[in-house]
Amino acid sequence: MKKYIEERAVEVANYIIENNATVRQTAKVFGISKSTIHMDIVHRLPGINPNLAKEVRKVLDVNKAERHIRGGLATKEKYLHQKDI
Repeated sequence: MKKYIEERAVEVANYIIENNATVRQTAKVFGISKSTIHMDIVHRLPGINPNLAKEVRKVLDVNKAERHIRGGLATKEKYLHQKDI
């Protein structure tokens, strides 16, 4: 694997841990696709730094558990704005 890919995977992982960020938020900040973020975190990082991969997995699992709540809040917000118009 190329060195810059390994460095990016570690940098992305540290960002997710520090900010409790979602894959989408991280992709937007780094200007790369969600698929690339996912590939870096799930497939590449365990081979580079297994301990860091475990920490990121914890954050991603929390995000996955909360996503239905976030979706509901976004829908609620959408319809509240439509009533104002």
